Amino acid sequence: MFTKWLESYAEHHTIEKKRLRIGLLAGVIGLISNLLLFIVKLAAGWLSGSVSIMTDAINSLSDTASSILTLLGFKAASKPPDKEHPYGHERFEYISGLLVSTIIIFVGFQFLTTSVERIFNSTALASGPLIFVLLTVSIFAKIIQGLFYKSAATTIHSNTLRGAAQDSLNDVYTTIIVLLASLIEFFTGLTVDGYAGAILAIFIIYSGINMIRDSMDDLLGSRPNEKELSEIQAHFDQFDAILGYHDLLVHNYGPNKTYASIHIEVDDSWTLTEAHEVSDYIEKHFKDELGIDLICHLDPIAVQNEEHTRIYREVKAILKSYQLNLKFHDFRVEEGPENVKISFDIDVPEDITTSNEQLVKVIKQDISENVGEAEIEITVDRLSLLKH
Repeated sequence: MFTKWLESYAEHHTIEKKRLRIGLLAGVIGLISNLLLFIVKLAAGWLSGSVSIMTDAINSLSDTASSILTLLGFKAASKPPDKEHPYGHERFEYISGLLVSTIIIFVGFQFLTTSVERIFNSTALASGPLIFVLLTVSIFAKIIQGLFYKSAATTIHSNTLRGAAQDSLNDVYTTIIVLLASLIEFFTGLTVDGYAGAILAIFIIYSGINMIRDSMDDLLGSRPNEKELSEIQAHFDQFDAILGYHDLLVHNYGPNKTYASIHIEVDDSWTLTEAHEVSDYIEKHFKDELGIDLICHLDPIAVQNEEHTRIYREVKAILKSYQLNLKFHDFRVEEGPENVKISFDIDVPEDITTSNEQLVKVIKQDISENVGEAEIEITVDRLSLLKH
């Protein structure tokens, strides 16, 4: 809804400046809108005496604090790298998200206690048309705020703003519950205010816990999602010069600071210069197209050696015969004075329950029977990122 306007607002700026401008704008708009919503809901809660409306009002106040932390987070994250922090400060955005989550949980527990007390000591509310109007206005304001946050998050790929968008959506649900509780009490006289407040408080606590989990995943480092992995794989599949690739590692030091390493298999007859030119081209491609600082590790493969190629094909056929979708890489054949040494790694899908020891035992036995006596070394990997 707001994406085109945001794009024009930050056009002609670098990625870092664009992110800072939109992040700060989202923080300012969130600060102002949440503060106004807090005042509106506080007035409605004070006029009606409703603990659920007051809970919703304080939730908006916590959102105001969240907006302040968002502003500080984007500002701190925009600082350039320095001697102590060579990868920059973009992870500070994750820290601000963690602080926001903590505030949300604290507010939730405070009002859970108040709501339980109201359940056991219920009092009639002074609801009226004005209260209903104020709550309805709050709902529509939160919908607009959530759509803005969502557009901003999509534009600059911000998990913090995605969390803010989800929090705005949660607030829409909570205010609808408050409105329904007020309407029930107004038309039926049933005292459900305390129950509505307790439901809201539990919902707030649950949202805060989920936000903490997301922030912790960002700080600890998590596996790229399937969409990101598919995109990376699609780019590697474009390079016909390499024979294969494996062992992808991805490290995020912030939304715009992604570093990765990968092993690429190349013909061992290449000169060092030829191999360097290919790896350098791939690294530049990933930096330009995906913004990823990639490091390529070279794995030479003896494709020109007929005996090595024969053994490679035999091993490939053996693994394929198991129908377990086993992939292998880092294949080596070393011919010694007394015997041949065969070594490689295999990637085992997550759904395979057979133990590593049993797999290795069977594979070694089949290789010995089909290839001949050899020293066989197999490394099992069950955490491979790429499927190739």
